[in-house]
Order: sequence, then C-alpha cells, then structure tokens
Amino acid sequence: MQSVFAGPVYVVRDNIDTDQIIPAQYLTLVPTIPDEYEKLGSYALCGLPDSLYPIRFVKEGQLDSEYSIVVGGKNFGCGSSREHAPIAMGSAGCKIVLAESFARIFFRNAVATGELYPCECTGRLCEVLKTGDVVTVDLDKCTVTVKATSKVHSFKPLGDVRPVVDAGGLFNYARKTGMIPAAK
Repeated sequence: MQSVFAGPVYVVRDNIDTDQIIPAQYLTLVPTIPDEYEKLGSYALCGLPDSLYPIRFVKEGQLDSEYSIVVGGKNFGCGSSREHAPIAMGSAGCKIVLAESFARIFFRNAVATGELYPCECTGRLCEVLKTGDVVTVDLDKCTVTVKATSKVHSFKPLGDVRPVVDAGGLFNYARKTGMIPAAK
C-alpha cells in the first residue's frame, strides 16, 4: 500500500460540515454506479462559500481536483451522517484529510468507505499552510513536510484504522482478513 503522498494542499478552516462537503441536492447520485460515483467527485466541497474560498476544490467543468490533500481545522465533517461526504472527496482524488479534529461520524465514514485517510494533526496546520502549498505526507512516519520550508509537522498515528483504509474500506478489509467470505 502507498504510504507517502505528495502534492498541493487545499486548506479550509474549522467546522466544515457535510453540507459544505457535498450539498444535499447531490445525494441522489448513487456511489455504487461508476458514472455517478465520478460525477459525485465533481461536487466535492462545492458547498463552501465563495467569499471565504474563492479557489474551488474542483474547478468548474472538471471531475477531479488538483488537490489530493485537504487540510482542515477543528471538527472537520460535522453535521449529518452522510457517507457521501468522504466518498465525494475520494472520487475527486483526495487521498488524505489532515485536520485538527474530526466529527466522529465523518471519521468513521472515511474509514468504512476506505476513501481517504483521516489524519489528526497535533497542531493547526490550517494556519500554517495555504491552498496550493506543496507537502509530502508520510503515513508510516506520521509526518507532513512542507516543500518550500522543509518544516516537518506531525499527526497522530492512524492505528487500527489504517489497514481498513489500506484495504479500501470495511467490507474489503473483512474479506481480506477472513472475517467474511470473499466475494465470488
């Protein structure tokens, strides 16, 4: 499994809720249908207010984001329990969310779907980084290295959730470990 990710970050602040991550009108898209899964990604983080986030996570007319790493503040993913939130971000190409803290249900949905690694930062990276800064995230070392400054920040180890995300979600992990029979 990949353990090092590098690229530009998309930075948001505190209390980014699931309606900002994927507005309710797009919940009719069914993630298990490939075309609809792809389309879901085009709407990831489109509920953020333009006045605060003039740079869009996914550019108009695109399906994928140029930002594979999202940096947030406290309580990322608060609001409803919609599992479409991490799925939309994953569909858009996001691999990692580095946040000061997560809403419990978003964290669980990110792990259960296997769409992204929810990494809890030990500091407020959302005040250190700006959208477009390039970083390298090492899941094994639990570090974020800022390319421009070589400054290294840390995050809490993923622990038992990492192999679940590595496997592509809870059901794949259960099959892989023999908890449930493999799909035939």
